[in-house]
Amino acid sequence: MNPNLQNIPARSQEGMLVRGAFVTEKGWECLMSCDYSQLEMRIMASMSQDEALIEAISQGEDLHRSMAALVFGVPLSEVTSQQRTHVKATSYGLAYGLSAFGLAAQLSISNPQAKELMDKYFKRFSGIKEFLNQVVEQAQASGYTETLFGRRRYFPDLNATNPMVRQAAQRAALNAPIQGTAADLMKRAMLKVDAELQKQGLRSKVLLQIHDELITQIYPGEREAVAELISNAMRTADDGALRVPLTIGIGVGQTWREAEH
Repeated sequence: MNPNLQNIPARSQEGMLVRGAFVTEKGWECLMSCDYSQLEMRIMASMSQDEALIEAISQGEDLHRSMAALVFGVPLSEVTSQQRTHVKATSYGLAYGLSAFGLAAQLSISNPQAKELMDKYFKRFSGIKEFLNQVVEQAQASGYTETLFGRRRYFPDLNATNPMVRQAAQRAALNAPIQGTAADLMKRAMLKVDAELQKQGLRSKVLLQIHDELITQIYPGEREAVAELISNAMRTADDGALRVPLTIGIGVGQTWREAEH
């Protein structure tokens, strides 16, 4: 795709201007954006079976604030915006195989501070650390990782003699089960959405999938039906495989920017 819409920033001023250029086709009602809420964290909770993270998600509050309260040992009401940002960056960084060095660069803090933050994180969410260690160990033994649905990705460089090559493969292996499962879920959801649109005789159409978001163009009079259809398809795409519920955010507007939520 040219340009690559996956790389359009979601929150920057430039990104919002670009998203505002995508408009509803003449004769159609609106654009609808449906996306998963904190998908990687829900997958990590299920695959690691970390009870503290599962409980934080199940409480239904601000997940990153709840996690920050646990990591820093403070009441939820006393969590600072910086603490929330640091824990959020740590959580998603781990899902992408980020090192302490990478986390330090991302948060503009020192390497020792990043290491201390990760140590606190793993102390509170020990199941995540065990899971990530197991992912690399199993991948080194078998040569591949698996998503929650059994899709494999092979890593021949996991046992490379060159340390840099080996470490790069380890980071990729850490990333693969979580990101791969997220990709599986979105594909399963899209298949369900397409089947239901045809089954119900609806004329609305899915235009685009970006990461964990579906952009749909809504035919006049079908907004409520399509919102319910897509929400149900995305929430049930795991067929009960996850230990925590999937939640969906929905927005509508005449442009892609207006449909953001």
